[in-house]
Amino acid sequence: MTRVLGIETSCDETAAAVVEQTADGAPAILSNVVLSQIEEHAAFGGVVPEIAARAHVEALDGVIEAALGEAHLGLHDIDAVAATAGPGLIGGLIVGLTTAKAIAAALGKPLIPVNHLEGHALTARLTDRLSFPYLLLLVSGGHTQIVHVAGVGRYERWASTIDDALGEAFDKTAKLLGLPYPGGPNVEKAARDGDPERFAFPRPLKGEARPDFSFSGLKTAVRRAGTQLAPLSRQDVADICASFQRAVAETLVDRVAHGLARFRETHPDLAAPALVVAGGVAANAAIRAALETLCAGEGFRLVAPPLALCGDNAAMIAWAGVERLRAGLVEEDALAFAPRPRWPLDAAAAPLVGAGKRGAKA
Repeated sequence: MTRVLGIETSCDETAAAVVEQTADGAPAILSNVVLSQIEEHAAFGGVVPEIAARAHVEALDGVIEAALGEAHLGLHDIDAVAATAGPGLIGGLIVGLTTAKAIAAALGKPLIPVNHLEGHALTARLTDRLSFPYLLLLVSGGHTQIVHVAGVGRYERWASTIDDALGEAFDKTAKLLGLPYPGGPNVEKAARDGDPERFAFPRPLKGEARPDFSFSGLKTAVRRAGTQLAPLSRQDVADICASFQRAVAETLVDRVAHGLARFRETHPDLAAPALVVAGGVAANAAIRAALETLCAGEGFRLVAPPLALCGDNAAMIAWAGVERLRAGLVEEDALAFAPRPRWPLDAAAAPLVGAGKRGAKA
């Protein structure tokens, strides 16, 4: 039995969870507490780093206590403490990682600094007990990537966005149309009443051989449509959202198809290949449906986490801690680990916007 306390404070959710894995490998989420800061940031139309960090300081102790209580455990029942150490907002990362260090040091238990993106990458192994290797479409916050997942700590980035990430495109579209924060869910909600064929928005890079993503041109097209129609009616907003969402889904299908083909070539003998879609945007029903259709046609299984595990949460961080602990990937000097606002899954890949580290646009 391995039990890990996970802490997540990389952006605007204060979260703590306890996850366990039995000797036969069966995982279980014993608790998963997430305290949202939506109300604190709503007036600003986005996350204010200073407000987020202060809210983490005020809430984290109580959230950890609630997670332990929900799991019916005490701190001494925990085998290790895992905390998001990057990428993310530096103030929030400092709060979560410092708290985890204090708990680990006081208990004499291992500290496991976790890459937030790795948490998303491994969630399918927690929820579906998926075996390696698999292909990952990561659509989380400022990250849009296709990643070959070969094992714990073994990630190869095959594609990334060359400008805006998909989550940012959703948020910016919402802001342009006057929809409330958070943008993604509100764009999806408005799109339900809209005509997806009213606006002929571009499908960036569609048909090109390179597998990367681009969303800045699509965002510009949305702005242009909104400006030309101003003032916008409720139906105008719904139609723009529906047309935007349709363009996004078709773009993802075109881009991901490259990744599926490459994965087949890399693993020709794999009988049941899987595509995992993870991150906040993975909660979008239209995107899931489009990817499901693509995978069915290509002989892949689509694995998408439950909606509660798509956004930022601590269960995925605790699980990544379990995986690293079991794989022997625990650093001896973890208490000296510094938070990293940028931390790519694939450190060997060339720097690109949206890849987790600073770099020039391609």
